[in-house]
Amino acid sequence: MATAEFGLAVRRWRDQIPPDPARPTAGGVRRAPGLRREELALLAGISVDYVTRLEQGRASNPSPQVVEALARALRLSPDERAHLHQLAGLALPEPGTVPNAIPPAVQRMLDRLVGIPVAVFDASWTLLQANPACIALLGDPEAWRGNERNRVWRHFIAPGGVGRYAPNDLSALEIALVSDLRASQARYPADTRLRQLIIDLRTGSTEFARLWESGTVAGFETTVKTIDHPLVGEITLDCAVLTVAGSDLRIMIDTAEAGSPDAERLSLLLTPRETV
Repeated sequence: MATAEFGLAVRRWRDQIPPDPARPTAGGVRRAPGLRREELALLAGISVDYVTRLEQGRASNPSPQVVEALARALRLSPDERAHLHQLAGLALPEPGTVPNAIPPAVQRMLDRLVGIPVAVFDASWTLLQANPACIALLGDPEAWRGNERNRVWRHFIAPGGVGRYAPNDLSALEIALVSDLRASQARYPADTRLRQLIIDLRTGSTEFARLWESGTVAGFETTVKTIDHPLVGEITLDCAVLTVAGSDLRIMIDTAEAGSPDAERLSLLLTPRETV
């Protein structure tokens, strides 16, 4: 059970993080010296009300996933992360589980990719962070919970998907996603969350189950996808997946050819959000 010190620690660390000028925030005069509760909630993927109750000591049983998400959003060091788990009355995740920390050097790089849709995933393809451009393009993931935050689950099971692909690109992407998830399971055998995700995918998608059983292995290539956006219409983008050695992150970056109609539509879509 989390102690009252848990909420105080979260508030102290929140106050120490300078706000990101590239992220849109609510209007008004900024009174907090660091992140607002709304900003921390967005980064951690939890509700503002829950952050408030945690900080005020009115929520005393945060899950391991919530504590990990807060530690990541607050950019805690390994020692600080361990301390936050201790305050929550939780043991640190076992070795052999999927890491979800974004190293400061990687975060600084991500902060500079303004105007380019970027999403960061862990080795299970669970969303860790989406920048403002990605949110403008694909929607706000703040309300997503559980498997809804997983890129593979959203591709194979969630209605609507995340874009349209040419047949060859779609096949290559699906094989790469399944292959990558299979490799992650081998690297992190103690991760029960990853194990359950794979069970859910094999049960819920015949195509995922077929690819999983086939044992096909392939890496990621740049694919082309088309987003049907309600504000600016069709946007066709090149989608690249970068991996980060050590932290085992996947960074998905969407770009349009400079000067193309797609680049103009993307710029039009981002302009209102980038200037708030």
